[in-house]
Amino acid sequence: QLQFAESGGALVQPGGSLRLSCTASGFSLDRYSIGWFRQAPGKEREGVSCVSMSDRTPYYKDSVKGRFTISSDDAKNTLYLQMNSLQPEDTGVYYCAATPRARFMLCLTPALYGPWGQGTQVTVSS
Repeated sequence: QLQFAESGGALVQPGGSLRLSCTASGFSLDRYSIGWFRQAPGKEREGVSCVSMSDRTPYYKDSVKGRFTISSDDAKNTLYLQMNSLQPEDTGVYYCAATPRARFMLCLTPALYGPWGQGTQVTVSS
């Protein structure tokens, strides 16, 4: 069974940085499409960044390109999201997830993923 434990969320000022971690169990990261998603209050969950199982290429939501970087440590079965130049619109609960069903840029599609972990709260505010 796929399980995830996200951590690293915090309250940070605009322009600040955070590094999120996601420790996965029940599967190997390198055999799935893996991604970070977020959900702001009153909004649907959206894809932030992912690595496709098809080509191991990272994909990013347009608004985070150049600011966020996804990476993984396969030996630790851990996924990371380095977030720089954070803005108030980046606020939300961040989740990681994996799926064998998403190829290429479709790995940004939340509906292709599940189950979900508890997430970690990121709040960007002055």
